[in-house]
Amino acid sequence: MSTRAHRLEALQQALTSRILVLDGAIGTMIQRHNLDEAAFRGARFAAHAKELKGNNDLLNLTQPEIVLDIHRAYLAAGADIIETNTFSGTSIAQADYGLESAVHDINLEGARLARQAADEFTARTPDKPRFIAGSIGPTNRTASISPDVNDPGFRNVTFDQLRVAFRAQTEALVAGGADLLLVETIIDTLNAKAALYAIDEFFEETGERLPVMISGTITDQSGRVLSGQTAEAFWNSLRHAKPISIGFNCALGASQLRPYVAELARIADTFVSAHPNAGLPNAFGEYDEQPHATAGHLSGWAKDGLVNIVGGCCGTTPEHIKAIAEAVSGVAPRRPPELAPALRLSGLEPFKLAS
Repeated sequence: MSTRAHRLEALQQALTSRILVLDGAIGTMIQRHNLDEAAFRGARFAAHAKELKGNNDLLNLTQPEIVLDIHRAYLAAGADIIETNTFSGTSIAQADYGLESAVHDINLEGARLARQAADEFTARTPDKPRFIAGSIGPTNRTASISPDVNDPGFRNVTFDQLRVAFRAQTEALVAGGADLLLVETIIDTLNAKAALYAIDEFFEETGERLPVMISGTITDQSGRVLSGQTAEAFWNSLRHAKPISIGFNCALGASQLRPYVAELARIADTFVSAHPNAGLPNAFGEYDEQPHATAGHLSGWAKDGLVNIVGGCCGTTPEHIKAIAEAVSGVAPRRPPELAPALRLSGLEPFKLAS
């Protein structure tokens, strides 16, 4: 089995030679199993006081074979990078279920399951190593926005609370074998800053550094994340973290997301990722866009030199990932631009002062 250092060297080489494929939606695949409350609880949490149905991350502990099979399905479809099933793996998110005490185990086992699946496939095809991205979701609270329309100054979480929660998640994901850390589905840039601060704090204290992927969410056709920033302002706010990639995922389908990915491709001097939804949801909240349609959009992005990493978010399946992998195979990856030095700032809008 290769060491993490060897895998990271292989990752850098792969990113410069081809477009890498990220996996699709874990939640969509879990829904196919129609699990009941007892299945979510398992033996360990059979007597837990709160309802646990819908806590997908908990399945790392109670239904590990289901999670493992989902990872295997995406790897078989052609994914180079699979995400851990830890999107809601912080104490803040798990507080809704009264499972703050299980956070370490959820993340540790989530990373171990993904590592097991990735190592199985790498052993079969050593010339195509597979990588693990520790999924760090946005939590269900925002540091920039009040949840009370009658009290705009109110916040239900602090930066330090977020930092502590993200730090604990980071420690467990790294211990479980993650190769990268993916701060994803960012709707509030301040939450992302807390995550990145916690990650860097961990790196500084342990002396171990992993690549960090950052992926925001443009919430609608306004072209902004929920906390108000445009694509360029979002990048200006986070580029100091020196991520291995910057990108967007969720909320929009590929046809709606393209202009914002194209903007990142123009301004970001790092790799660009994108994993859109399978179109927009229908009236029942389901996703109808077929694999060939999603793949057709991402094929166009690839041929136009916009992306380095592509995959799928809500509604996407192994069939979508297979079609995407085939569509971008052999297409040259985007080459990050060399940008002239400049003072680049951001509020809700970007500001650039040329040197």
